[in-house]
Amino acid sequence: MDIRNNESESRYEAVIDGQVAFSEYDMEGPELVVFTHTVVPDALAGRGIAAQIVKYALDDVRARGWKVVPQCAYVASYIERHPEYRDLIETNR
Repeated sequence: MDIRNNESESRYEAVIDGQVAFSEYDMEGPELVVFTHTVVPDALAGRGIAAQIVKYALDDVRARGWKVVPQCAYVASYIERHPEYRDLIETNR
């Protein structure tokens, strides 16, 4: 699956079978990513696509040395299930 950070749309996304699945974010300052919403079209549901997008996004955030605010319930639950990403959560907000 080809996942990319579409910075012009402020989302990490994958196009599959002509449909777009994504996790949207807002930048607060130069190094804080607030994940706001994750969407997978019904036709793509149940294939683990949201998890792959969020993993890619969190790995990208880590590589850049940034922090996250998991405002999106899916991103928050993903981090809860994968404690190796908990260090990315911004706690001084």
